[in-house]
Amino acid sequence: MEHYAGIDVSLERSSVCVVDALGKIVKEAKISSEPAALVAFFEAIGFAVRRIGLEAGPLSQWLHAGLKRAGFEAVLLETRHVKAALSAMTVKTDRKDARGLAQLLRMGWFQQVHAKSIGSQEIRALLVARKQLLARLLDVELSIRGILRGFGLKVGQVTRKTFEARHTTLERIAEAMLSARATLKAQYEKLHKAVLAIVREDAVCRRLITVPGVGPVVAVTFKSAVDDPSRIAKSKAVGALFGLTPKKYQSGEKDVTGGITRTGDEMVRTALYEAANVLLSRITRFSKLKRWGIDVAKRRGSKRAKVALARKIGIILHRMWIDGTTYRWAEAKPIAAQA
Repeated sequence: MEHYAGIDVSLERSSVCVVDALGKIVKEAKISSEPAALVAFFEAIGFAVRRIGLEAGPLSQWLHAGLKRAGFEAVLLETRHVKAALSAMTVKTDRKDARGLAQLLRMGWFQQVHAKSIGSQEIRALLVARKQLLARLLDVELSIRGILRGFGLKVGQVTRKTFEARHTTLERIAEAMLSARATLKAQYEKLHKAVLAIVREDAVCRRLITVPGVGPVVAVTFKSAVDDPSRIAKSKAVGALFGLTPKKYQSGEKDVTGGITRTGDEMVRTALYEAANVLLSRITRFSKLKRWGIDVAKRRGSKRAKVALARKIGIILHRMWIDGTTYRWAEAKPIAAQA
């Protein structure tokens, strides 16, 4: 008889539930959240487990990789689907969540999430760290402005290079924060240079940045999130994967189309939207892609045009990646990459 296991992952100890093909619970345990401990548990239970499921999350990727290396059929479950499926439980505990995950696996009522490669996970970590440092840097700059404003001192508009110079006479007030800003800026620039170095050495990223509006950060963000382009059967599915398609609710006579779903990777969705914004507002060089976005803006408004253009850019990036092509501005269509 086939068996299925659900793991509710926690930081220290994870709940494990194993059920048979009829849904009967045959084994439950609390296991240390370590790959070796989970592998030892499944090897010692005395029967084979057809599939092991973990809800997608930061720690789950590590445990999933360990189970896969040990030869087990492990899958990551889409968080939104799991939450919706288990929402009927009136009492929520780790033990009940593990039971619910095991039953979802048994019945096949789940959507599998792609497990990113180690390389993509490392790039993703770099991008997240870079983004966090930039956010803290901006927070410090705004705090300095706010502190000085209380004394009637207005900073005005400055560039990144002239920020300290503008405050030379005010060091006694903002010395500590300026020092913190300088440190944050230096560390942010280190991570940003590391991102640019990755793009320079990556042939796929170099092709992707030929698309209007797509810069190094957008290219590497998209590549690290998709990881394996062959996992997306059709390029048109990229929009839905990253939550750039409209919501749809149809029941009886009611048929409502709403805003975008906002599912999937928020970082990629934001990057594609920023690429669309740059294309429409900053790039003056003509391309058919820009013309298409302008036409949509005239009909539907600027905000919807940027969303539609972001979706279209994502589709183009995936198609170029699959075909090994680059973008030709003159005709605004992909052509075979030069050897």
